[in-house]
Amino acid sequence: MEKLKIIAIVGSLRKDSYNRQLALTAQKLVGDQAEFQLLDFTNVPLLNQDIEFPAPEAVKRVRVEVKAADGIWFFTPEYNHFFPGVLKNLLDWLSRPVSDSEPQVLAGKPAAISGITPGMSGTGLAQDHLVTLISFLNMDVMNVPRLTIPNALQQVNKDGKLELTASLSYLDKQVQSFLKFIRSRK
Repeated sequence: MEKLKIIAIVGSLRKDSYNRQLALTAQKLVGDQAEFQLLDFTNVPLLNQDIEFPAPEAVKRVRVEVKAADGIWFFTPEYNHFFPGVLKNLLDWLSRPVSDSEPQVLAGKPAAISGITPGMSGTGLAQDHLVTLISFLNMDVMNVPRLTIPNALQQVNKDGKLELTASLSYLDKQVQSFLKFIRSRK
């Protein structure tokens, strides 16, 4: 059986963001069950129809990576009760047709969502907004289980690095569920 490929999209560009650390923890839990790659979209420009065709090289690269994936896993923080603008910009680019003959690359892709925040919300509101958008983009959303982790500072070590305690088993459950979800769509 061909190994599944999961692309993780972290909604924060900060190098040591809690959501990036959460994605790296998920990557460890996935292990050799699938190929798991964090998408680098730091150089994707703001969407501007003046530069849409031909798309900038960074946009072409992320489209190719997303198109090749069997599943997309979003790890999003919550900024002002919403997901970050950089994630919205990336999704705007990915939602646009590649060319007159090639549609956008997100339609039909299985998607999972997780998020962690230092505050009390656990990213629930941001995730709800994200589900609304990616459902509109015709992604195949795994709504259960979703993972919302509040109070991130209770799960960091003395160096400020994320070490999931109470939430680790829930992340592992989501890993196994998402792998099963993707396989059921192939």
